[in-house]
Amino acid sequence: METRAHHVLIGLFTVLAIIAGLVFGLWLSRSSHTQAYRNYEIVFKESVTGLSEGAAVRYSGIKVGSVTKLMLDPHDPRRVIARVQINANAPVRTDTRAKLAMSGVTGIATIQLSGGAPNSPPLQAKPGQLPIIVAELSPLAKLLASGEDIVSNINQMVVNTNRLLSDDNMQRVSRTLEHIDQATGAIADQREDIRLLLQQLAEASRSANTALQEAEKLMRQANGLMDTQGRSSMASLERVTANLDQLLQNNHQSLESGMQGLGELGPAIRELRQTLESVRAITRRLNENPSGYLLGRDKSKEFEP
Repeated sequence: METRAHHVLIGLFTVLAIIAGLVFGLWLSRSSHTQAYRNYEIVFKESVTGLSEGAAVRYSGIKVGSVTKLMLDPHDPRRVIARVQINANAPVRTDTRAKLAMSGVTGIATIQLSGGAPNSPPLQAKPGQLPIIVAELSPLAKLLASGEDIVSNINQMVVNTNRLLSDDNMQRVSRTLEHIDQATGAIADQREDIRLLLQQLAEASRSANTALQEAEKLMRQANGLMDTQGRSSMASLERVTANLDQLLQNNHQSLESGMQGLGELGPAIRELRQTLESVRAITRRLNENPSGYLLGRDKSKEFEP
């Protein structure tokens, strides 16, 4: 009896120890879990197709948590609220951004976090609420949002293409190609003439270059001659001017006397001119009527009725 009772006590002690160990492990796990993670709510203003509970939450490509719950916003069913658990060491700040992203080619959606400047304060929650991050539109959502405009532009492009490829335009294009073919054939037939023309143009260009070189040489020679002759002419002119100035200075008094003599000679010349005019008048009258002039009788004028 004592041996059986002893075994029962040992068994009971073992069971109690196991239960205590399980309880301690569960408490330790919950305690560490509570301390290692923080809960956040991420609000999406778009469809979250492909996102499910347990999906990864990545910060700059590194997994920092997971999605614990998905639900519609009770105040606005167009919005989706994703409750996530993120590692407490993750630097979630007030300027941290979130968006929906597809993981690889599997199509599994994940939540991507980015941003967060070092000097930004940590994201805090309002009393009684979880910290909230409003997600940006994903590239796919932006593409779908602008899909209507894209489709409209594609339709317009198709209409314009059909107009461009109309029968009339195709006929014009065909005629243009025929004309180009004819012009190409004509040019091919005149290959020899074109070659000769190009040779003549090259020869004319060379001749023009030679003429320009000769003209440039002639201009240089002319410039040199003008410089030499111009200097000689200027030197001669300076010498003549100097000699003339010296002559005027040396004969200044004689010139003044001559000018005074000319001033006195003026009245005598006028009197001589008047005398000559009187002599000329007397001579003309004497030629016309010598006897009348000498006898003092003028020739009587004839009466003209």
